[in-house]
Amino acid sequence: MLRRLIAGAAVLAAALTTLATTPAAAADAPLRELAEARGRYLGTAVTAGKLTGGYADLAAAQFNSITPGNEMKWGSVEPTRGTYDWTGADRVVAFAEAHGQRVRGHTLVWHSQLPSWVSGGTWTADRLRTLMTDHITAQAGRYKGRIDHWDVVNEPLNEDGTLRQSVFGATLGESYIADAFRAARAADPAAKLYLNDYSTDGVGAKSDGMYALVKRLLAQGVPVDGVGFQAHLVLGQVPASLETNLRRFAELGVDVAITELDIRMTLPATDAKLAQQKADYASVLRACLAVTRCAGVTVWGFTDSDSWIPDFFPGQGAATPYDESLAPKPARAGIAETLAPVTPPSPGVCSVTYAVTSQWTGGFTAQVTLRNTGTAALNGWTVRWSQPAGQRVTQAWNAAVTQTGAEVTAANLSYNATVPPGGSVSFGFNGAWSGTNPPPAAFTCG
Repeated sequence: MLRRLIAGAAVLAAALTTLATTPAAAADAPLRELAEARGRYLGTAVTAGKLTGGYADLAAAQFNSITPGNEMKWGSVEPTRGTYDWTGADRVVAFAEAHGQRVRGHTLVWHSQLPSWVSGGTWTADRLRTLMTDHITAQAGRYKGRIDHWDVVNEPLNEDGTLRQSVFGATLGESYIADAFRAARAADPAAKLYLNDYSTDGVGAKSDGMYALVKRLLAQGVPVDGVGFQAHLVLGQVPASLETNLRRFAELGVDVAITELDIRMTLPATDAKLAQQKADYASVLRACLAVTRCAGVTVWGFTDSDSWIPDFFPGQGAATPYDESLAPKPARAGIAETLAPVTPPSPGVCSVTYAVTSQWTGGFTAQVTLRNTGTAALNGWTVRWSQPAGQRVTQAWNAAVTQTGAEVTAANLSYNATVPPGGSVSFGFNGAWSGTNPPPAAFTCG
């Protein structure tokens, strides 16, 4: 059993410039502008036939990325062999271009929503590979230079992380994935090419399988630019390891993105459930913001009237940021508040004390106290420091704490954002260390 040692001498005070969130009016700003200011996109899936009236107005005003919900799937664009229908896909792409939005092409190869002539056919490996690459060439080639990201292969894995035995997996094995990416690169060289799947959001068997698959593909020189995490989540069940999971993929040298976010609840919706949903949406956005290579977040339909959830999960729904009447829900505010920019007030309005309150072999607990030394209230705060000896934050309370390399950022939570003149706020964290555990040299914000 490890013996805990109290280390009362490790106390450090430092002058600090703090960040205050913009006024509450920032929550009313278009989400797309807030996302752009944070270097991310905020997208939504849309239904082409609904792109009129208030639905179209909201889609255009609030989102800077558009994904066709169904219009680019193989069964939609080539329902009969050799006969293409680009009507819906063309409409979505034209809408995006008219409103300065990027397009996520979804999807080139998927085991579902295939035309029956593909799913029900009897194919040799060579013939199926040719059909698949011909389809990719036709579709990606049609929209060459107009698509920001392609979901090249969608949902290739089983729940245990093994290859799904779809018509493609069963006939071609894993090689179909590499072939699909190479065909997509040849057809649309400027687009980012993604693998996309569900239930890979947190660290687990399926995400481990995806991680291993991406490593194998990269080792073969396959042009995988990014990995998409669908994030079809259940209320109150955002994976605790979401940020860690995104980061480990990013460290492979690929971009990551949340591609199909919705958070469903058992109906009816209540104020308590909607408040939890708001917190859950904010948690997902924070995870993306914490990982430099997270390109953005896409919600899978922005209004409950356009959500797939009730059809597949009877008795559940209310999964999106807007209700069926296009009115914003608390989730929309959660997104806006998380993306809201921060602006620095005058320097020297805060001080910080740092204390290691408990230390043991390989671990420690620290408390950080921020004091408002200015004459005006702080309406939001962020504290940043660098861990000097490779220490890692493993758990935190009373602040949203993220770490990239040695750099640590702690931001206020909703209940402790305001610090009056002369007031203070404290938060704590557990950390891991080896060798030595010196305190940070200074605290800053930015």
